Amino acid sequence: MDQFEHIIKQQWPAFLADLQRIMQVPSVKGAATKNAPYGTGPKQALEQVLRLGRGYGFKTKMIDQKIGYVEWGTSDTDYIGVFGHLDVVAAGEGWSVPPFDLTEKTGNLYGRGILDNKGPIMCCLYGLKLLKELGVVPSTKIRIVFGTDEESGMSDIPAYLAAESAPSFGFTPDCKYPVVYGERGILQVRLSFPLSTQDRLLLGTIEGDQSRAHVPDQLRVTVAERVVTAKGRRAPSNAPELGENAITILAKKLQQEAGLSEAARTTCAWIAEKLHAQHTGEGIGLHTFSATEEASLVTPVILQKTTEGLSLDVSVRYPVARKEAQVLAAIRQHLPKQAEIEVVRSIPSICRDKESRGARLLSEVYGQVTGTYLAPVTTTGATYARKVPNILAFGPSFPGQKGIAHREDEYMAVTDLQSNVNIYMHAMAALIKNENNKGTQEVLIGGENICGEQ
Repeated sequence: MDQFEHIIKQQWPAFLADLQRIMQVPSVKGAATKNAPYGTGPKQALEQVLRLGRGYGFKTKMIDQKIGYVEWGTSDTDYIGVFGHLDVVAAGEGWSVPPFDLTEKTGNLYGRGILDNKGPIMCCLYGLKLLKELGVVPSTKIRIVFGTDEESGMSDIPAYLAAESAPSFGFTPDCKYPVVYGERGILQVRLSFPLSTQDRLLLGTIEGDQSRAHVPDQLRVTVAERVVTAKGRRAPSNAPELGENAITILAKKLQQEAGLSEAARTTCAWIAEKLHAQHTGEGIGLHTFSATEEASLVTPVILQKTTEGLSLDVSVRYPVARKEAQVLAAIRQHLPKQAEIEVVRSIPSICRDKESRGARLLSEVYGQVTGTYLAPVTTTGATYARKVPNILAFGPSFPGQKGIAHREDEYMAVTDLQSNVNIYMHAMAALIKNENNKGTQEVLIGGENICGEQ
């Protein structure tokens, strides 16, 4: 451990220089072109990181211009896979530093992607370089895989799996510590509320930055040529309690608008009453799920005027032991009589065996490096572990840290980033030096998707 810590500190300036090169690429998804299916930014970031990998002495490969990997080792088809992503969400507003750069101040490193996910996956790549320089010889081949569409649907993973076999085992550094054995189900439902012709004429277009990725912070709409505004506080959609939702704030204001009909004001009152600060679904019948080991999370994310009335998209993250049908049934019971519900996004929960040898190995590494031994957990997030067989989410956020990604001034403490390099070096060293990894998919990972069987 002391040897790893020494070389990390010794090469820290060089690591930051390489990380900054990747951070400076604005790798937000853009218009597709022939050679850049997710836009020029993500493609440029992928090319840059593979160039770094070759410079470190590793083999590299790009697949369909969408995803690529850095590889070390000469074993046969079995390999350990570490999957991260280089694409990032849009910068948004309110930054105190340049979003597409790496800025250090007061013990923190700032920039879009420093946490999600450029910083952590670069910790893995540079950590692999350091293992090579320390003379580690891999018994099992390892790949650091760099995706470029994680934030917008993970369509890069099917392209990868069509061209390459799945790893025997591995992890994604795109969630939290300790080991994450389960990812909760995700639903995005669209609630439709009819409005009268007169209300639709009085109500203008709802303006503001709305996305399923975050709690909206500023909205405005005209009512009979008068502007109504709502100011909240942005937060990731899987941590709504850290923000203030401009949608429900706007609904509260609209229910007071005398120019709107009683029916329209009743609709706005329902949105405010049932969804404002009701983060575990108390207003729509999902709070009863909290009797399980984790609560539901409910976040209104997109409010729009339609040709028929209002539509409201709500993000719901539900416990791993529950089913989508149960969630929908609970919501339907609490909807106003004329409202309709439609599923626009559905991601089932995923569970892996938390007692598997792979989960125990990663837990042991985390305990040895940090001095804290913690049981595997579930998450409200969605990572590549949902799409890639045989991998678990592992880091980079430490217990108690949440709501940092997808916001202005995204950051990681310098000491936390250094700890991540250290943890990932130990994890990769343990996996690639293990002679028993060959063909041990079932031994390392245990059951694939065993939700409801815990």
